[in-house]
Amino acid sequence: MTYRVTLIPGDGIGPEVTDAARHVADATGVDLAWDIVDAGEKAIASRGTPLPDDVLGSIRRNRLALKGPITTPIGSGFRSVNVALRQQLDLYASVRPARAIAGEGTRFPETDLVVVREATEGLYSGVEHWVDRDHTAAETVNVITRKASDRIVRFAFELARREHRLHVTAVHKANIMKTTGALFQTAFQEMAARYPDVRADERLIDNMCMQLAKKPEEYNVIVTTNLFGDILSDLCAGLAGGLGVAPGALYGDDLAVFEPVHGSAPKYAGQDKADPVAEILCVELLLRHIGETEAADRVFRAVWETIAEKKVVTYDLALPGYTSHPVPPSSCSAMAAEIARKVPRVDLSTPLPRPRGTAGAHDEHLEAGG
Repeated sequence: MTYRVTLIPGDGIGPEVTDAARHVADATGVDLAWDIVDAGEKAIASRGTPLPDDVLGSIRRNRLALKGPITTPIGSGFRSVNVALRQQLDLYASVRPARAIAGEGTRFPETDLVVVREATEGLYSGVEHWVDRDHTAAETVNVITRKASDRIVRFAFELARREHRLHVTAVHKANIMKTTGALFQTAFQEMAARYPDVRADERLIDNMCMQLAKKPEEYNVIVTTNLFGDILSDLCAGLAGGLGVAPGALYGDDLAVFEPVHGSAPKYAGQDKADPVAEILCVELLLRHIGETEAADRVFRAVWETIAEKKVVTYDLALPGYTSHPVPPSSCSAMAAEIARKVPRVDLSTPLPRPRGTAGAHDEHLEAGG
């Protein structure tokens, strides 16, 4: 069967890491046909907009997309391409696994959780304005609706059941944000009653950050609003190893877009040194989404083994503290080639020493993608 997938190479290191991901995808033997379209800076230069209509049309047609990181130029007048993409396609569920696969040196090796973030409203709704004529005060509106809260909470509970992660924690700030926070809290409490087989609890956002820094192994699925989810998913990526190995997925009712958590790191563009793992693990998530489970398992296993061996890894994974012996750093393309070489050869009969759950993650040079 052929699966047609929209491919958005993106900006900065995006073309390099998406090429790496395609190399690994080809090694699985799954027939993926790529529909390549441009968004971001390249599209601004050629089309006058960072998000042309044909990009949205391609994703709607194929219902699947693999996306590299995209830069939204600061002060350009263009809003975030990532936010616009989510809102225009109603990709309401941002799912970011944090799985500790960065190898030795990972401070929290038992981290294995998923952040489920509402991705279309909240403080990222784009409802903001200057309060006065002199532009000395500005206001952003935190839009929280019952409809969006219900569906993201339902998504989190269904994910918990599907992946046998039977513990969902809602994160909010209802003690201070007594209207918007309480609305999200109420939606969670009422939805939790429909899933008696899933343990449900709540944390305030500040307390959640502290709890994760102390004992991330006690959490499994975290569901929260847009801004809090953006912050917590980066925190969890850091606990598991870093942004360089943190994949993400965006889901709507019938669309799915897979993108790394990290940003475009333009100063490293064209140097063939960026960590490709986050983008490669996006391929794993894509394969799992379309039901190609064995291929997904092979990709994950090949990544895990490559990092564990620490023979062919990019410089971030070869830093002191992440390996007990000096390792000369490899290029992005070399690491991708090593992972691709392993994909058809890995032994899936031997379980990985993973702590729990069914659902890895690192890098100091990449900024968050938003």
